[in-house]
Amino acid sequence: MNENTIPVLVRQIRFEGKGINSYELTDPEGRELPPFTSGAHIDIHLADGIVRQYSLSNDPQERRRYVIGVMKDEGGRGGSASLHRGLHVQDVVAISPPRNNFPLADEATKVILLAGGIGVTPLKSMAHSLERAGVDYELHYCAKDRAFTAFEDEMQAFAAQGKLHYHFDGGDPAKGLDIAGLLADPAPGTHVYYCGPSGFMKACAGAVEAWDPKTVHCEHFKAPVDEARADALPAGAFTVEIASSGRRMAIGPDESIADVLNREGVPVETSCQSGLCGTCKTRYKSGQVDHRDYILDEAEKDEYMTLCVSRCESGLLVLDL
Repeated sequence: MNENTIPVLVRQIRFEGKGINSYELTDPEGRELPPFTSGAHIDIHLADGIVRQYSLSNDPQERRRYVIGVMKDEGGRGGSASLHRGLHVQDVVAISPPRNNFPLADEATKVILLAGGIGVTPLKSMAHSLERAGVDYELHYCAKDRAFTAFEDEMQAFAAQGKLHYHFDGGDPAKGLDIAGLLADPAPGTHVYYCGPSGFMKACAGAVEAWDPKTVHCEHFKAPVDEARADALPAGAFTVEIASSGRRMAIGPDESIADVLNREGVPVETSCQSGLCGTCKTRYKSGQVDHRDYILDEAEKDEYMTLCVSRCESGLLVLDL
């Protein structure tokens, strides 16, 4: 544990579906946990220094527990498999305070929630909040079949009101939800939120091209594969200046800003190392930034950057550190 983490007790682990467990985390002394808003996630610090991000799925009004849903991905980087194997009831584990890069917009009069597989976790939390606020919404949950869905007991409350719609494709996306048809006609005041695996995210992104970007919100739980960008790497070298001290450091073409700063004694907290979590989000004062994250909106990019993946195209980048 360190000053930036919170100890939590694994109070319950529940089998939710094929390859999916939910984990209920509470304060070891039964106290209230830091508040969160729908769409927020936490970092979990696992054995061997592994840190992974998981969205909170429960109702933000619940102040004495966090609930995450984790699908075991044998082809991933090892985080979910390590969590499934190594985390047990009564264990105490370190987590970060909740952070939210995927918040609900206050101005929406209707919300369409699109979940692909385990991407349902943040959207379930949103449904709880929208239900309480009296905002019109519909939640579309796409999966291979019912055996691969999570939180079925809690979802029944949404289904009973006609707000939840399951779409099972049997492994063939062409037989599932017609996302393009569902989102063909943007309506004033309607906002769309989507989260899921890469193919699902691409389908959703294609379906909302005609929508006002301010009404479209998404969260990736894995960095998308971008062949064009991959071919362009590595980027050129540049220099970073620390505004408070004037100290300058060279960033090589194969080095991240975060790695160099940490190596040179300027501590920067990182987690996902792929521009997904916002842990290393930092304000900059000047420089032409090549933003490579998946969380900052256009307004934020004028002021902030992520130090784990983003680069500089102007030779000198001045950080507000």
